[in-house]
Amino acid sequence: MLLTALILLGGLGGRLFYVQIVQGKYYAQLAQENRVRLITTREERGRIVDRQGRILAGSKLSYSIALQPSAHQPTEWTTILSRLSKILDIPTADLQNRLNQATNRSQWAVVVKRGINAAQVTQIKEQLSSFQGVEVRQDLMRHYPNGTLAAHVLGYVGEIDAETMKARQGQEYHFGDLLGKAGIEAVYESQLRGQQGGQQVEVNGVGQIIRKLADKPAQPGQEIQLTLDLELQKAAEVALGDRIGAIVALNPMTGEVLAMASRPDFDPNLFTKQISSQAWQQLQAKQFPFVNRALQAYPPASTFKIITTIAALESSKYRANTVLDTYPYLSIGGSQIWESNRSGFGRVGFVDALAWSSNTFFSQVAVGIGATPILDWAKRFGLGQNTGIELSAEEAHGFVPSPDWKQKQLKEGWYVGDTINTSIGQGMMQVTPLQAAVMFAAIGNGGYRVQPFLVKENLAISVQQQKKSLNLKPETLRVLQAGLRSVVSKGTGQALNEPTLPPVSGKSGTAEDPPRPTHAWFGAYAPSDKPEIVVVAFAENAGGGGGAIAAPMVRQVMETYFKTKQSDTGIERSE
Repeated sequence: MLLTALILLGGLGGRLFYVQIVQGKYYAQLAQENRVRLITTREERGRIVDRQGRILAGSKLSYSIALQPSAHQPTEWTTILSRLSKILDIPTADLQNRLNQATNRSQWAVVVKRGINAAQVTQIKEQLSSFQGVEVRQDLMRHYPNGTLAAHVLGYVGEIDAETMKARQGQEYHFGDLLGKAGIEAVYESQLRGQQGGQQVEVNGVGQIIRKLADKPAQPGQEIQLTLDLELQKAAEVALGDRIGAIVALNPMTGEVLAMASRPDFDPNLFTKQISSQAWQQLQAKQFPFVNRALQAYPPASTFKIITTIAALESSKYRANTVLDTYPYLSIGGSQIWESNRSGFGRVGFVDALAWSSNTFFSQVAVGIGATPILDWAKRFGLGQNTGIELSAEEAHGFVPSPDWKQKQLKEGWYVGDTINTSIGQGMMQVTPLQAAVMFAAIGNGGYRVQPFLVKENLAISVQQQKKSLNLKPETLRVLQAGLRSVVSKGTGQALNEPTLPPVSGKSGTAEDPPRPTHAWFGAYAPSDKPEIVVVAFAENAGGGGGAIAAPMVRQVMETYFKTKQSDTGIERSE
């Protein structure tokens, strides 16, 4: 018996020596980590507001579940995660994968689910002794109070991924953090984010906080004020309805974007927590819902006749009083260029040719001046280039073709038919709705190309540095302004010739997109003599004319604008 006791005591002593001396530092560290926790305090993301200060993106209180990796050894998490998965309705393997994102000894908790409901909070809090290392956090969740409204401008936030974490090393991002993924949320991430805070706390055996040891308050992010007007944005989205397309509204004097709508759309609230597979599948069923079609390029159709008119009059090969015969069609290189009415418009000048959108008139003009001046003026108006808007990463440049490009890329020469197609906005020419809005603004404001922008603080920069004179002859402007007014007063844009509106000037366009249905365009500004607003509407593969489909959309937006103005409670004007 004595020998047995001595052996047991010797073994116990040896074990105590191993634990206290050999492994003492390790177990002391483990005890400290089990007693002291670092609880991050999520910063409030900066608000995004419209030009009147109305909230477009803010925050709301919510609850999230986070796991403290240092609370247990990896093998000890298995039972806890199994119980937690049943409450959160998340597979155990998914919880384990998220936990594996952090190192075992990490002091930074890993968020595994956001936006949990009150019942789930209660279940976990009632079983705290079974959920050591599991934190129920009161959190600030990103919230978009208007749902899908202006989704493509605002963008959305989502969890940071491994690749982004690596790219942002040293910027204090941690697994589970949210950051801007698109739109203004992404472009202004550093300003909106703020600074994360934290508390060092002492906890008892079941993870309850005994006392605070240190506290660093979180710093809220910066508020970003946009040039968008909430009511005008609503009007643009209602006008689009279920059609695929875009509407852009600008202040023609400053470049401020008053509305930018795109369809189909998405609800950015879906991404503030882990999106369900069902919701993701519903989004995927739409036709590219994340694409901002206001920034995508399409053939501009007859809206481009504005550029052709300028090229003709500025070349001095045609005068303001030029009159040409029009025909049912012209035969060029084996192809026929038809008039929309299939009969021609008789003898017309530039003003009436714009009013009725005569293809045979502008085809003759294009042959007379050649491709070079048309292409040069397209570039001077900023076509084929980035507009300078803040969402540059999402913006298509559009395309202005050239003989050199065609020879190099297609191994073909430039034909007369290419010149004609370009002159009427068909063929290879590609323009975004935003670029078209800048083009219409330049005619309305007296010949200045403005830089469009979305963030209010950029107003002074845009107006002072980015408003460029195109040096148009007064006679050219007079003809264009008279022609665009005639479009609405007697031509293809009579849908805007309404007593509810001041005099409006504009231009329609119907773009071929074989074998799909045609695109519909309409761009306009008002009042004609002193424009305050430019609106461009685009309906993708709508299968009808710009005057019939897109012009009524423009009318709806303009009616809201001028009704708001009369009420003296609406859109702040910038002179």
